[in-house]
Amino acid sequence: MTSWGRLAAAEHVVVPLADRSQVATLLRASALPGLAYGNGRSYGDVCANSGGTLWAMRGLDRFIAFDKAVGTIECEAGVLLKEIIDLVLPHGWFPPVVPGTQFITVGGAIANDVHGKSHHRQGSFGNHVQSLTLVRTDGTAIVCGPQERPEWFAATVGGMGLTGVIATARLRLRPVEGPWLDAETLVFDSLDRFFELSSESAAEWEHTVSWIDCVGGRGGNARGVFFRGNHAADRTPVAPRKPKTFPFTPPLSLINGLSLRLFNQLYFNVNRWRADRGRQHYLPFFFPLDNLLEWNRVYGPRGFYQYQCVVPPVTQKDAVRELLCRISASGTGSFLAVLKTFGDRPSPGLLSFPMPGTTLALDFPNLGPSTLKLFDELNAVVVEAGGRFYSAKDACVPRALFERGYPRLAEFRRFRDPGLASDMARRLLD
Repeated sequence: MTSWGRLAAAEHVVVPLADRSQVATLLRASALPGLAYGNGRSYGDVCANSGGTLWAMRGLDRFIAFDKAVGTIECEAGVLLKEIIDLVLPHGWFPPVVPGTQFITVGGAIANDVHGKSHHRQGSFGNHVQSLTLVRTDGTAIVCGPQERPEWFAATVGGMGLTGVIATARLRLRPVEGPWLDAETLVFDSLDRFFELSSESAAEWEHTVSWIDCVGGRGGNARGVFFRGNHAADRTPVAPRKPKTFPFTPPLSLINGLSLRLFNQLYFNVNRWRADRGRQHYLPFFFPLDNLLEWNRVYGPRGFYQYQCVVPPVTQKDAVRELLCRISASGTGSFLAVLKTFGDRPSPGLLSFPMPGTTLALDFPNLGPSTLKLFDELNAVVVEAGGRFYSAKDACVPRALFERGYPRLAEFRRFRDPGLASDMARRLLD
């Protein structure tokens, strides 16, 4: 079993869960420590439990209740966000928060408290969970939510799957009038302009995000493409696209200095030429990479890291500028570089990643020591700025730096299930 970053593969004892009435029994009968494994879309080691048990959650894929009048849905934790959207969108509903892929489970979305383009309006995924059922390895079942046993809810949302196995969840949806968005694409040629666009867009646009060229310009001269959109009153159907699949794992990463510069130049120019307002379907707007399955193979057999941090408003401009300068100077970089400002809505989890400020996410091919050396430099900038790192993406942040970013970590430890473990927990918590 491996994670989406494909940095390592390790043997596990895999126990499928397919009947929610038997979850407690199977957990008690399993060799411990164990860990719930959803659809494997976490990038680092948060979903790995090398040499231990993984409970495969995709068999828990049933819907329990859907209230079309008020927009709530209850389902098992192995249901994919795609499956929820396919069910509820024809009835005029959509998840308020979706990350960059729809191929994640509900349990994984809660355990990592995922965020999306709507954070400045809607907060994180956990802000829209009404309740969940948590099964501990001793067989105890805990029903919790913002109003019921809220201390367990706060520990579980963003809790990296370490408080118990999420069996079911009840979610709040938001009304939409169809599958389309009124979207606008703008280009910018400086970080100052990015922050201006983010500020200008917050009140009028529900969804905002930017791609940034991390190799074509340095620091304040960094250029990029700003995307923003609102759900449109348009029910026009669209023929479904059949996604393509990246067909093989190349012997070496296809992402290198030359290919990055060529891709980034092309991507920036294409978006500059077509920068305008228009009607866009939700799939390419929210999930552009889902049209290419197994795209993670492009990085070759050594896999890749995704590095994601957030820095607070008081330091965000200087910190982001310094991060981009160091990345550009390193001679490596990312064609998947995302810049987004978070809003002020507090996340519900003790270890939730989002906080007010700016988040930067980048993919880096695994080049061994040189990549880790670059991360050491970036980590120093983030810590100095008062920022933190996202556990759903992390594979190598040192424990001391992780602890500095999460001041409620000691509080979280009281809720850990002693029968649960992960490679990340052993690296950062144990």
